Amino acid sequence: MLTKLPVHIVGQAERLARMSRVAAIVRMSSSAPSTGFFFRQLFDTVSSTYTYLLGDMKTRDAVLIDPVLEHAERDATLVKDLGFKLVYAMNTHMHADHVTGTGKLKSILPGTKSVIGKSSGAQADVYVDDGEVVRFGGYELLAKSTPGHTNGCLTYICHDQSMAFTGDALLIRGCGRTDFQEGSSEKLYESVHTKIFTLPDHYTLYPAHDYKGQTATTVWEEKKYNPRLTKSLKEFIHIMDTLNLPYPKMIDKALPANRVCGLF
Repeated sequence: MLTKLPVHIVGQAERLARMSRVAAIVRMSSSAPSTGFFFRQLFDTVSSTYTYLLGDMKTRDAVLIDPVLEHAERDATLVKDLGFKLVYAMNTHMHADHVTGTGKLKSILPGTKSVIGKSSGAQADVYVDDGEVVRFGGYELLAKSTPGHTNGCLTYICHDQSMAFTGDALLIRGCGRTDFQEGSSEKLYESVHTKIFTLPDHYTLYPAHDYKGQTATTVWEEKKYNPRLTKSLKEFIHIMDTLNLPYPKMIDKALPANRVCGLF
């Protein structure tokens, strides 16, 4: 025969059970995973620049790709909050539309080294060239030379995560300009078709900028829908030659600063 418990005892038991469930949920949400790949996309509204934080949750080593000077404090705080050690502050190329945050990040986070392509013409602690690898913890980024927007443009590929960071070489349904700073439409077309479009179709591509609110794309999408790079080389060159875009408003400030790691 079952004995019916008093109402106040049942109520207390239910409250304790609820408290136990809530405590368990809090523990789960407040404890970060101890192993695995960390990825965070950050944004600058002024230049529409994406900055990417990648990290190894086990070793706590991390890299930042294309940091912006005005957000160096924000990025450094995030790195500290998440318990990472910033190994490299990297650029996909020498930017003309914003000043890089690599120099300032080095002063905020001692031990950080700046990285850029050998052909960029900019100062850095580490220069990388086509086929070289940047390692952080148990992960690595393969640098592929993708000139055309600038001579020093690099695409960083993380094969382990099926992703690539294309800088300004390939944007979402677009590409970087070729009318200044060593630009060459023919080189850019070749770079994209031989270094990026040859990646597996499912690879996610993360550009240095987006001006229409999109965050990422895929190799398959750009091979099918990019309105410029799905054309023939002759058509692509004509498109790029007739864009008639205004003179970059930040270029006279950004290029001299970016030649010296963003430090005036």
